[in-house]
Amino acid sequence: VPSVPRKKLTTLTFLQQSLTMILEDAVKKATDVRQKVCEWHSPEELKELLDLELRDSGEPEARILERCRDAIRYSVKTTHPHFFNQLYAGLEPYSLVASFITDALKPSLYTYEMSPVFTLMENAVLRKLIQTVGWEEGGDGLFNAGGSMSNMYALNLARYRHFPEIKELGNSAAPRLAVFTSQECHYSISKAAALMGIGTKNVFVVPSDKRGKMIPSALEEQIESVKSEGGVPFMVNATAGTTVLGAFDPIDEIADICEKNKLWLHVDACWGGAVLMSNKHKLLMKGIHRVDSVSWNPHKMLMACLQCSAFLVRDKTHLLQRCHSARASYLFQQDKFYDLSYDTGDKSVQCSRKPDAFKFWLMWKALGTSELEQRVDRALAMARYLADEITKREGFRLVMEPEYANVCFWYIPPSLRDLPDGPEFQEKLHNVAPVVKERMMKKGSMMVGYQPHRGQANFFRMVVISPQVSRQDMDFVLDEIHSLGKDL
Repeated sequence: VPSVPRKKLTTLTFLQQSLTMILEDAVKKATDVRQKVCEWHSPEELKELLDLELRDSGEPEARILERCRDAIRYSVKTTHPHFFNQLYAGLEPYSLVASFITDALKPSLYTYEMSPVFTLMENAVLRKLIQTVGWEEGGDGLFNAGGSMSNMYALNLARYRHFPEIKELGNSAAPRLAVFTSQECHYSISKAAALMGIGTKNVFVVPSDKRGKMIPSALEEQIESVKSEGGVPFMVNATAGTTVLGAFDPIDEIADICEKNKLWLHVDACWGGAVLMSNKHKLLMKGIHRVDSVSWNPHKMLMACLQCSAFLVRDKTHLLQRCHSARASYLFQQDKFYDLSYDTGDKSVQCSRKPDAFKFWLMWKALGTSELEQRVDRALAMARYLADEITKREGFRLVMEPEYANVCFWYIPPSLRDLPDGPEFQEKLHNVAPVVKERMMKKGSMMVGYQPHRGQANFFRMVVISPQVSRQDMDFVLDEIHSLGKDL
């Protein structure tokens, strides 16, 4: 057999140089408030800067280090104190170290024999989260690749509980199923319905009140309406911390309706679940102990490294296992020499699965529950400070008083402040946020998201998370928006 030329194996020196560069550029500089949040380039410009083409021959390690440095340089620094664009932010050092370790070890969580340490750690974290939710009799769960996946698990489990024959016979074995969710819900509910063959037209959107909370009486009306038309309701999705407004649906009232109609109640708490860590704010999720399943992303408010997404189910009958099991004989042999209950992979729709729970376990060990509680309380206090400052400043107007870490507001430039509120004003105001966003991106000073909502003009949505953020940073945001938009 002819020999095949091989690139020299990566050396310890290369790894050491790479880690030094990562700590300097991706950690130290990326979290320095004096540095840019991003160095903006158009897609075509960036293609040229990165030299993306893959060639037959490899490059020397010195060049590869430059490639790494460029990847960091031109990426958005989500750990920067002035990054407020998404529902995650900030640097979490313990979780980052856990990420380094798991990527170095390359484990996968299908069987205990392949991942003994991380299997036990995932189990420990899940038990603690189940306890935090308030399921005194216990439950089940797993970590998976994002909140959208967790919401899909909820739909699949709910359908399986009502119609287990669908697993083998498909949707032809079921009547026309119906899912109910609020108009403020995450789009993953519709995506899951499409993926599972339920159909997006069988996802019934329940109106929300002016604060973005599902209206229970409207839910009850829709359930009765669907039944009268021959549909079969099987699940309600409530949201704890909606994406735009940060609203919390009234779980207790929705649970009453679900119990009355024998419906599975899932709560998408990917964003808002962190309030359960706070004695001061956990009442926002009053009634959570009554629900059937919960999605919760510790990579959001609690700042674990991406991705870290838990799906929890109030079940002790191995529903996850029964619903998803394929019994692959090359992985899940029944005559192994250890306790097979620790082979958790058949609960998942994935085969390979990263030990994401370790990223949460290590930071929880380092910080303790009390520090996690303080992290939540501080973020909400900072959001409150920002909202108060907005009400004091000319040219700024709250969309609504925040109850969580989402602070939504308009910036009104001086040229519009004397216009009466009408179609002309709204049309001009609608154009302000996109221009300010473009300017902040090109300057690299900060990142704040914006969107239209329910027919309202574009407004900014500030999301406050990181404990590294101060009141001075909140003031900077408002000052910078005015500086970038005062001429509009």
